[in-house]
Amino acid sequence: MGAEVVVGNLLDLDAMHRVMAGGETMYFGMPVPDAYLAATVNAAAVAKHHGVKAFINRSQMTLAQMSITETTVSPQHKLHWLSEQALNWSGLPVVHVRPTVLLEDFFLIFTADSVRQSNQIRLPFGDGKTSPVAVEDVACVLATLLANPQPHIGKIYHLTGPQSENMHFYAQEYSKALGRTITFQDIPVEPWRDGLLERGLPVHLVNHLATMADLHRAGRYDRMSDDVRTLTGQGPLSVQDFVRKNAATFTASAKAA
Repeated sequence: MGAEVVVGNLLDLDAMHRVMAGGETMYFGMPVPDAYLAATVNAAAVAKHHGVKAFINRSQMTLAQMSITETTVSPQHKLHWLSEQALNWSGLPVVHVRPTVLLEDFFLIFTADSVRQSNQIRLPFGDGKTSPVAVEDVACVLATLLANPQPHIGKIYHLTGPQSENMHFYAQEYSKALGRTITFQDIPVEPWRDGLLERGLPVHLVNHLATMADLHRAGRYDRMSDDVRTLTGQGPLSVQDFVRKNAATFTASAKAA
């Protein structure tokens, strides 16, 4: 699919009108800002004004465990949940896509240095199981929905990788992909959180990531879905294949290069 690029601010009504004018289908997704709810409602209001025929919303899988009486300590989870509620109330033709934890985050950005330097995956996940999904699989699902959204209106899809295992298992997958022994070292959440703050990450984001770590330790990310295969016709990328594709990032020479 081709795309016309329009630069704007999701909180700016004029910019949103420029983006949506003449469009029939919208994909909404953004990182983890504290203005997430406002941006969602702003986009929804303009989308409804322009009469879009499909609004594809990328959310988070943890929302499947949330309700009016159940939440988490992450303000971002609450913002995501409220955003889904607002979209449902809006009357827009919505499809919610809820990926679990992304491979590119915890399994690449937050592990590359320790794997490269000490052959260790250092994450505060305890013995909890998880089923990370690759961004490319999420993108394939979104492209499928955007190409023909109408059969999916009103549905919720949950996206996971092909297996749910603990980090000791995934350390073995790293070892197979990289051809050297990689081990998992569990670390406490708080020192890990402090390290993220020292790297300059926003407090709102860090609080969300720390909550994700706590939920991993509590077994809340042990979940599976076949929705990637059902929607795209192909299975999701495994951790081993993902690490193999990014092997250079995990080698000692990668940083110098």
